[in-house]
Amino acid sequence: MNSNLHYPNNLKQTRFMKRFILKILILICLPIGSWAQNFPVKSTRAVIPFSAGSGPDMVMRVVGEKLSKEWGQQVMIDNKPGANGWLAETDIKRASPDGYTFAALDTTHIALQPLLYKQMPFDPVADFDPVSTLYTTKFFVVVGMNSPYKTLNDLINAAKEKNGRLTYGSWGIGSVGHLGAAMLESATRTQMTHVPFKEMPMLYTSVSTGEIDWAFGTAATVSALYQSKKVRFLAYAGPQRLQGYQDVPTVAEASNLTGFELRTWVAVFGPKGTPKSATEKINQSIMKALGDPEVREKLLVFGLEPWIGTAGDVVKATEQDIKRYSGIIKSSNISLE
Repeated sequence: MNSNLHYPNNLKQTRFMKRFILKILILICLPIGSWAQNFPVKSTRAVIPFSAGSGPDMVMRVVGEKLSKEWGQQVMIDNKPGANGWLAETDIKRASPDGYTFAALDTTHIALQPLLYKQMPFDPVADFDPVSTLYTTKFFVVVGMNSPYKTLNDLINAAKEKNGRLTYGSWGIGSVGHLGAAMLESATRTQMTHVPFKEMPMLYTSVSTGEIDWAFGTAATVSALYQSKKVRFLAYAGPQRLQGYQDVPTVAEASNLTGFELRTWVAVFGPKGTPKSATEKINQSIMKALGDPEVREKLLVFGLEPWIGTAGDVVKATEQDIKRYSGIIKSSNISLE
């Protein structure tokens, strides 16, 4: 009896609680929706682990200008080169995950360093959220203008004949240039001597003078020497010839090495826990900027290919590079302290 008498009151209380909770949820969700729609409401900061004038810096400034116009808020570029990029990455790791701080990081920072270093001050998976693709670039096989090697096959045959005495340079142990050359050694069953340089300009100056035999290089880093006829490109490590360099054959065209490619990419990352609504807004705006003919033209001049994609594509590219490079790092016994 008592249960029946109180049942209507319990029902009223239940209905009241449901309505109360619903109102609370509406009040909570409204500011979130409004925040997402209006983001950003203040200036944002793009951290770059490279010096001013570098490829990532140039692209982020061009794209950032478009974002500033669209958002009505300034995108400030914060260059933090040095220490293997760790200054910039530590900055991002410690930044508030609110969407107002992000970074342009490349293959080396995200995919290679975890394979090369036993200890790092950050974890790419635990500390960063992928936000957007930015651009990709592939590499030329570069020799001096006076080099005796006129084709890629000439270089490969010389490597076989010299058995370790042919030299190649890179911008550091474990760099994409170093690993790419190690992959070429493996593919051609040759052995060459690696000469690492601390500064990229010195590397290509040494190639141009014949101090070292060859190196991998991008259009952005070697175009000035190429245009001044101080170096030659023997082949392009991409699936098709690069726009603006149509006279340079691909590696597959210049040799019997089918499927040999060497690329690097740059993508945008935020601190772990950055709201999805913010990352989606940033991604959409960057994709819009990369689709702008003016932006595309500026990138292509330097051999940089706009990378149209999502945060998921960044994850896939990272996984592919880990798989691509882990074997050669292990077989070549490459490691860094």
